[in-house]
Amino acid sequence: MRFHLADTLNFLRKLTLPRIWNAAKVLASYYLSRWLKRPIQWGVPVTVSIEPTTACNLRCPECPSGLRAFTRPTGNLRVDFFRRAIDELGPRLSFLIFYFQGEPYINPRFLEMVQYAHKRGLYTITSTNGHFLDEENARKTVESGLDRLIISVDGTTQEVYENYRKGGNLEAVLQGARNVVAIKRKLNSRKPHLIFQFLVVRPNEHQIPEIYRLAQEIGVDEVKLKTAQVYDYENGNPLIPLEERYARYRRLPDGTYRVKNRLLNHCWKLWHSCVITWDGRVAPCCFDKDVAHELGDLKSQPFADIWQGPPYQAFRRKLLKGRSRIDICTNCTEGCKVWA
Repeated sequence: MRFHLADTLNFLRKLTLPRIWNAAKVLASYYLSRWLKRPIQWGVPVTVSIEPTTACNLRCPECPSGLRAFTRPTGNLRVDFFRRAIDELGPRLSFLIFYFQGEPYINPRFLEMVQYAHKRGLYTITSTNGHFLDEENARKTVESGLDRLIISVDGTTQEVYENYRKGGNLEAVLQGARNVVAIKRKLNSRKPHLIFQFLVVRPNEHQIPEIYRLAQEIGVDEVKLKTAQVYDYENGNPLIPLEERYARYRRLPDGTYRVKNRLLNHCWKLWHSCVITWDGRVAPCCFDKDVAHELGDLKSQPFADIWQGPPYQAFRRKLLKGRSRIDICTNCTEGCKVWA
């Protein structure tokens, strides 16, 4: 794995003593919970994913936003609510992810919220499909103080790209990346750390070498290959890569598929992170797309009461007893290892 010194140092500079102490408490309580097989939770999350919007301009086939398939309400994160949440969580939070479902740049006040978090010393990350990075938004993004910008580029030709990114325009995405690189150079800024994220599926797996070449040509800092979650995988799926190292699923001798990872009865995500939707609902992790396992409502409860409250502890207890009994865990290959 390539070491990105500037990005690492930028993150480390934001680690205050309260944030380091909080992370240590969270880590200790996680291992103690695994050992005792009962939920113990010290500290507050190390990281939170907050949802700027549920709206999206694309129609990707394995995404609830793209499919317009939510059962929960849709809308945009409000600035006043966001500020209250960050004022409560910020002092001990190590980094903040502006993403859950939807395209963040659709929220017209998204970058204003990034700037607010930046002023409070938080390391900030967002993930975008890249269609809104015109010259003006590229400049505002760099000036906002955003630390990491992930752009989804799931193909190196339009024909392959639009196989998954339905309704997308690859050249617009690449031009958006060029705009960000140009503004960074103009303003002599190393931020945001720019990543091309390549979601590996069968139609694009042959283009993996090309995405590295393209990223280098544009001036992107890093390429990350991501395995794809698919919902109907048991009998195979045309999105599952042929090369198994790029797939979350393993083909069995009888022709069916199963998730590669064993479902261990613990999950780091339940101790160090959570998701907050645009309307303040708290979900255990990013696999709960529809917030079927709502653990609290930040509009009416302080976060500390939710994090230590009976619903959260009951969910952790259930997970420690049998992760395979929780629906959102059965198609999950994340959260099993610390810092995974």
